[in-house]
Order: sequence, then C-alpha cells, then structure tokens
Amino acid sequence: MPDKTSSSRKHLAALGVAGLAAALLATGLMSRRSQAEQLRESTAAQNLPSVALISPSEGAGEELELPARIEAWARAPIYARVSGYLKSWSVDIGSSVKAGQLLAQIETPDLDQQLQQARAELASAHSNASLASSTAKRWQSLLASDSVSRQEVDEKTGDSVAKLSTANALQANVERLRALQRYTRLVAPFDGVVTARNTDVGALINVGGGAGSELFVVSDVRRLRVYVSVPQRQVAQILPGSTAQLTVPERPGRSYPATVQSLSRAIDSGSGAMLVQLAVKNDSGELLPGGFATVRFGSAMSKGNLSLPPSAVIFGKAGVQVATVADGRVQLKPVTVVRDLGSSLELSGGIARGERVIDNPPDGIASGDRVRAVADRKVTK
Repeated sequence: MPDKTSSSRKHLAALGVAGLAAALLATGLMSRRSQAEQLRESTAAQNLPSVALISPSEGAGEELELPARIEAWARAPIYARVSGYLKSWSVDIGSSVKAGQLLAQIETPDLDQQLQQARAELASAHSNASLASSTAKRWQSLLASDSVSRQEVDEKTGDSVAKLSTANALQANVERLRALQRYTRLVAPFDGVVTARNTDVGALINVGGGAGSELFVVSDVRRLRVYVSVPQRQVAQILPGSTAQLTVPERPGRSYPATVQSLSRAIDSGSGAMLVQLAVKNDSGELLPGGFATVRFGSAMSKGNLSLPPSAVIFGKAGVQVATVADGRVQLKPVTVVRDLGSSLELSGGIARGERVIDNPPDGIASGDRVRAVADRKVTK
C-alpha cells in the first residue's frame, strides 16, 4: 500500500514538471513570435520614405502697388469761335477762375462790318416788305370794284409775302452775327484753374478746334481722376467703392486716400490689364493733373489665399500640385499660383487650412504612396 501511494506522488510530480516545461516553452515561442512581428513592422517602417510635413498659412497680404496717371476732374480747352486779333487777356496760368469769368477779349473788325451790313440790309428789307404789304392791300380794295384783275391782285399779294420772308431771313442773319459777336469774349466754363495760355495781345486769332490751337485750358482740380491698369489676375478683387492709397514722387512720405469710381469691364489685349478709374480729393491743391503716381491697394487683395514655400510645390507635366498626407498616405492635389512673393507662393484651390503638406516631396511620389512623417511645422509668414 505505501509503495502504491509513493508511486502516484512521483507520477503527479513528473506531470507537474512536464506541464511547467510546456508552459515555459509556449511562453518562449510566443515571445519570439511577437519580437519577430515587431522586427518586421520596424523594418517595414524603416523602409518607408521619411517626409517633413508643414501646414499652409494665411496669404501674406502684401499690398498691390501699380503705376497710375492723374487727370483733372474736368478739363476744357478754350478755342476761338471768331477770327480777329487778341485785344486783351485778364488771367494767366495758375490763376483761379469762376464760371463765367472773362479770360480774354478778341477784336473782330471784319465781324463788326458784317453785322453793320446785315443790319442795313435788314432795314431795306423791312421797308420793301412794308411797301409791298400796303400795295397788296390797295389792290385788294380795287378788286371789289373790278378796277383790277384777280391775277394782278394775286401778284401783288405774293410779292408782299416774298418781301416779308426776305426780311425774316435777313433778321435771322443779323441774330447769327450778334451771337458770333458774343464769342469775342472768352469766359471760363466752370470754376477751376487756368492750366495753359497759348496766346498774347495782338496775336492773330483764327477759328479752330484742332489740337494745339486752344487759347486757354481751364481745369477743375478740386477733385482729380486717377487711372490705373490692373493686371487681369487681380481684377476680380477690385470693386467700385473700394479704397486705395495714392502717392506722388514730389510729395515723399505723403499719401492721399482714393476711391474706386468705375471699371472699364474689359481687358486690353495689348497689356493684359483692365483700366480702373479712381477719384481723389485735392482741396489743398498738392496733386497736379497730368502727373504720374503710385496706387497702393490694401491687403484684401490676398484674402482667402493660402501660402506655402516654393519647396512644397510640385511643378510637373500634370501642372502645379502639392502632396498632402492623411493617415500615412499621399494625395496629390492640383493648385493655382496666385502670386509669387519670392520666399512663399500664394495658392488658391486644392488645399484647405489645417491640411498637412509634404515639404520637399521626393521625386516620383504618387497618390496612394505610404510615407513616414518625421516633423510637423507651421509655415511662418
């Protein structure tokens, strides 16, 4: 009986040792398998290309500066309407004038004689018309007693009407010459400044309206028009009522607010730009019409655009693209370069704020490729 009990105990001990050995062996095998899987994963991760990721930033918002020219709000060349000699002038260049103020007076001896002749002819025509009218009335009374024929009465009546018409025509000619005589006085058409005087006392004056034949030029400079050609890429950002700053070379350090008044709504095929008209107040008279200026539009020109360094942009056969990363996989997206600012490119379309973009993407990268991010940074402006 004792021998049987001792044998059972030995058998149980042997089984326990065998189970322990099996457990140790299984644990070792699982540990090795886990280490092998970790090694494979680590090796696969090491084989993925390493990339640095950046996030796009807001557009730099740099101001758009364009050359412009300044013109008077209203400019009126004053031409001679009658021929003669300049009798006198009363204002010189730079003089401020009011509407209707006398600028100069022209002496017109030929026109004066024509007017006297026309008046004399009119007086004679009135006398003839009066005589013909009284004659026609007498013949009308004679017709009642059959002293004259109907034919003779009609002739006298027709002669009276013809002479009256001649008198009316000569009256119109007198009025025409009197109207021309009023043009011997050259007056300012509106309040402004005399910006040119091209005549002097005694000068022969001829009727004309061609370029260079104006006697005076009056300009309204209290407000000025500014014309600027905006490149086609930026025209969508220019709206009527938007503001800009105007600077001129003769006033360094000074700027003048200008307001967009109107747009030509057409692109010039030669320059690829659209003409924009702005208005600027000139109460101080510091701005000069005909001069050149610089118009600076505000940072709203870049509103909504995102900025990336040139190293993050791919230029290839497929156009301009950027490589974004999501869940470790690459996605190539097309973008449009709005402005090249040197250290950064302003882009529109394709990417959104918060997306992660590969900086210096490796050659041959394609959509769907797996990559390993080693850095994440934000682009500084």
